[in-house]
Amino acid sequence: MNQLPYLRRAVRRSRVLTAGLALLATSGLAVPGTTASAGPLSGAAVAARATSGTGQACTPAVDGPPRPQKPTTVATLRQAYRCILDHTYRGPVIDDRVLLQAAFKKITQELQSRHQDLPIATLPKLTGRRDADWNAFAGKYQAVLDALPNDPALRQALASAAIEGMVSAVGDNHNSWTGAFHGSPGGYTLGILPGSSGRATPDIRDAQPPFYVRTAVPGSPADEAGLKPGDIIEAVDGLPLTVNGMLSPGVLSRLRPSTADPVHITLHRPATDRTWTADLQPVAMTASGPPAPPTVSVTLVDGDTADVVLPDFQPGRADEALQKLDALRKAGPVRGVILDLRGNGGGRGEEVAKLLGAFAHGRITGWNCPLHGACTPDRTDDTTPLVNLPLVELTDSYCASACDAFSSAVKDLNLGKLVGERTAGIVAGKPQAFALDDDSMLVLVGEHQTAANGEIIDGIGVAVDYEVPLTAADLSKGLDPAVNRAVTLLRS
Repeated sequence: MNQLPYLRRAVRRSRVLTAGLALLATSGLAVPGTTASAGPLSGAAVAARATSGTGQACTPAVDGPPRPQKPTTVATLRQAYRCILDHTYRGPVIDDRVLLQAAFKKITQELQSRHQDLPIATLPKLTGRRDADWNAFAGKYQAVLDALPNDPALRQALASAAIEGMVSAVGDNHNSWTGAFHGSPGGYTLGILPGSSGRATPDIRDAQPPFYVRTAVPGSPADEAGLKPGDIIEAVDGLPLTVNGMLSPGVLSRLRPSTADPVHITLHRPATDRTWTADLQPVAMTASGPPAPPTVSVTLVDGDTADVVLPDFQPGRADEALQKLDALRKAGPVRGVILDLRGNGGGRGEEVAKLLGAFAHGRITGWNCPLHGACTPDRTDDTTPLVNLPLVELTDSYCASACDAFSSAVKDLNLGKLVGERTAGIVAGKPQAFALDDDSMLVLVGEHQTAANGEIIDGIGVAVDYEVPLTAADLSKGLDPAVNRAVTLLRS
C-alpha cells in the first residue's frame, strides 16, 4: 500500500479517536468553488442528469502532494457508491439499500440542522438491484439540490453527508473519507493526550470517569500551563465533565477546539488535593506540527531492565526503538525488555513485522482474510536481528489498530507476557486508499485481520495476562504499578 500523506493523517486521526476526543468533535467544511445550478427539471430529466457522467471507477490513490479538492458532484457520489461496493470487505454481499438509506439519512439530518428541510426529501422505493437503486436515489438527490438555494457550502455539506453515511454503513472502523474539505490537518490543539477508565471505543459511554491527563505534550499550551500526568479534568469552560456519572460528549469536544478562543479547564491534582482553573490558549495545527509527536524513549529501570516506550507504529519507529535499545546494551548489561505500548494508536504493518522480528523469526503473526477465499499471512521481518531478551509488553484500552495486531502476536506466539489492560480492539483490517474524481479519497478495508491463531480481535481486543490498570491517582503520584509488575515478571 502506498505511504500516502492523507492516509497517514487518517491513521493519526484514528489515534485521537481512540483517545475519546475526536469521536465527539465534528469537522468544519470549507466552502468549495461555486457551481451553476439550473432551475427545476421534469422527473425524467432529473433522473437522466443525475445518472449521467463519466461512470469512472475509483482507482488506487498514488503518493504525492494533495491537490485542492473540487466540488463533490452527483457523479462523485456514484463513484463512491460503486467503490464501496467493489472494494470493502462486505461489498460482495452488502445490501445496497443499507448504504443508500444511511446516505439519505445523513442528508436529511444536514438539511434539518440548516433549517432547509424539504417536503420532497424522502427516500424513494429501493429494490435491492444496485444500478436501479442508485438511479432512484440519485434522481431524488438531484431533485433536492434543484429545490435548494444555489449555496456551494450547502451543496458540499450534503454531498459530504451522503458519502460519510455510506462509509459509516459498512461498519469497518478503518474506513474513512478524506479530502481538503474535512481531512486536512488544520484545526487547533491544547496538547492534552487524555485518559479514562473503560474501553476506548466509538461509544463514549464505554469510557468512565475520571477523565484525566495522560500526557501534556512538551511545549504545548497544556504543558506551559503546568498540567501534569494524572491531573483530573473536572470541568471545561465552567461546565462539568461528568453528568449523572457519565462523561459529557459536548463538554469533551471543547478539549479539541475548532477555534483559537481560550479554553478554561478546572483540574484536580490527586497527589496534592489541589483544585484550580487553567486558561489554555489553543495553537494552530499544521501538516508538520505543532506539537511534535512523541518519540521513542528507551531507559533503564531497576538497574538492568530496558523500558522501551513506543508511541505508535509510524514509519521508522521500529528502527528507532531497536537502535536505542542497542545503544543501551552497549553501555551496560540488559536482562530484559519492557515494551510500553499504552496509548499506542497504531500505524504501519511493516513496522509491526520489523519489531516482532526482533523477538522471533519465521513466524506467522496474523492473517488477512477476504469475505470469500483464502487468507494470506503476515509474517515476522526476519531481516531484523534477534535481541535474544525476555519481553513483557504493557498495554491498555488505547492500544489500537497495529498495536492490537502486535499484541495479539506477542500473545499467540508466546513471545512474552501482557500486563495492563485489554487492548482497544480497533483492528478491522489494513486500509487501501482510492481516489475519487473530486480529488478526495476513500480509505477502505477489503480484508479483515485475525490473530496468528485465527482469533477475531476487532471489537474485542487482546486480553492481558495480568490486569494492572493505570489510574489518575498513580500517575499523579509518579507511580506505575504495571512497570513494577513487569520488572517482577522479568526477574522471576
